[in-house]
Amino acid sequence: MRARLMGKRLRARQALAALIGIDHRLSLPPAILDRFPPAPAGPGDAIRLIGDGILVTGAPERIAARFAAEPDLQALYGDALVQERIGGVVVPLLPPVFDADRLVAFDYLGPVLACRGSALDPAAAPRSPAEAAFRIAERFGPGAIGHIPELLSVRRAGRPVPPPEGAEGPASHHAIVRDHLDRTGRSAVRVAVGPDSLVQVEHPLPETRPLASLIVPTRDRLDLLRPCLESLRSCTDWPSIEILVCDNDSREPETLAFLRAFEGEGRGHVVPCPGPFNFAAMNNAAAARARGRLLVFVNNDVEAFRPDWLSRMAREALRPDVGAVGAKLLDGEGRIQHGGIVLGTGGLVTHGHRHFPGDASGYLAALRVTHAVSAVTAACLAVEADKFRAVGGFDEAVFAVDFNDVDLCLRLNADGYRTLLVPGAVLHHREAASRRWTPEARARHQREIAALKKRWGPLLVQDPHYHPGFDPDLSTHARLRPGFPEAGPTHLRRPPA
Repeated sequence: MRARLMGKRLRARQALAALIGIDHRLSLPPAILDRFPPAPAGPGDAIRLIGDGILVTGAPERIAARFAAEPDLQALYGDALVQERIGGVVVPLLPPVFDADRLVAFDYLGPVLACRGSALDPAAAPRSPAEAAFRIAERFGPGAIGHIPELLSVRRAGRPVPPPEGAEGPASHHAIVRDHLDRTGRSAVRVAVGPDSLVQVEHPLPETRPLASLIVPTRDRLDLLRPCLESLRSCTDWPSIEILVCDNDSREPETLAFLRAFEGEGRGHVVPCPGPFNFAAMNNAAAARARGRLLVFVNNDVEAFRPDWLSRMAREALRPDVGAVGAKLLDGEGRIQHGGIVLGTGGLVTHGHRHFPGDASGYLAALRVTHAVSAVTAACLAVEADKFRAVGGFDEAVFAVDFNDVDLCLRLNADGYRTLLVPGAVLHHREAASRRWTPEARARHQREIAALKKRWGPLLVQDPHYHPGFDPDLSTHARLRPGFPEAGPTHLRRPPA
């Protein structure tokens, strides 16, 4: 126990994952279904059930109790066990809070959505839980849909069941998404089905692409800076960009000569940022000089290799309800280095799906589809300049080096914006290749940890976009927590307001 509290066990397991990589090990034996017999009755006539799953014993009572306790709750879903073939393994479905962007890609809500009888038009016949959820969110807002992190239903292979509402024949999720977008005034959004059967949407861009200001902080390390800048110039298909390099007292003659030539030849601007290293202040200084409508913060150890990375991020960042947007980053071994930031796991924050194979789909397609997260890393972060400035930019006084990106995203979220991960935007990141730890740096790091806990403590307890059923002592989404699927006291989870 002491080792766990001190973090030693966690560090050891994460170090091993960094060496050998990681994958999902979530399958359960078929016999686990016998522990969850079907409920003898439903939750009552006032509640509609949409989907093809079977509620387990005790679930109807829990559903009815939640609706009774939450008058503004219009719909809810829970966790599920799913078996695809007779005698096959059972896979747990552990969804996040309601996320319309992820729901556009596929119906992740599970086998059953429960809703009040008054939540939908009496004549409505939703073709799936997703369609019902879209309609309820359109009418009452996304906060009217809740998630209970408890096992509520199963879908067992080969067992005939009466066709429930929302499961009469195959529903076209593509058509459901198209209808939802049209009803909400987004007919210009393009919809297609990808080769992996996930629905893909493409938000429109302004006819004249706005200027994007790419901001790169550095101190010497020309071995990192040169390939970074060259990749941004040669492997970015955005037609209008400016590059600003924040120089924190570079001293090496070769670096100084490179920066002089870089600016003299018109390839970009150098923003002098003298004094003690303050990552947040450097980025703020460059952002103040930037002319672009879109600010794109890029670490000097990041390299672009797919030309569409910026256009993919811009399509999301320019949406009026979106704040910060992050990319999928690969480490030097080609594995996932960043798949969004998860709060709470490991005691503070961690990167989602870290050390998974670079081509992994991720749990619930998290490494394939655009979806909401609590935060993204500033190693590659796009945000509209007006939104960035409205919340005061990075907090350079409190989070000089660490957690300034997390804090920025959480402040944008608190201001009513959503933070998105765009896995279709992929870059390489040799994380912290330019960082040097000193006793002073470690002391500063501890102060910033304390500050993050003080400012955002309640959110660090449990990330709404991450499920408490996963083991908190390893990379995210990798293992089920000990004792799963038994759950202790749970609370209803809703999307951030």
